[in-house]
Amino acid sequence: MKSMLLSLLAVAFITLPISQAQAKNTPCSGQMGGVSHCSKDGKFVCKNGKISQSKKTCH
Repeated sequence: MKSMLLSLLAVAFITLPISQAQAKNTPCSGQMGGVSHCSKDGKFVCKNGKISQSKKTCH
């Protein structure tokens, strides 16, 4: 039982930094609140109402 718990904790610690790094590279991450919708010109509109500065486009 202990080895299974330790294995799960090890996996959690290994994958945690990866998910945090990915979050930094997504449009509207952090204080922007995530993506609300796409504007007519293909820009990401964040949940806080601001337009993302991302160079990626959405459809």
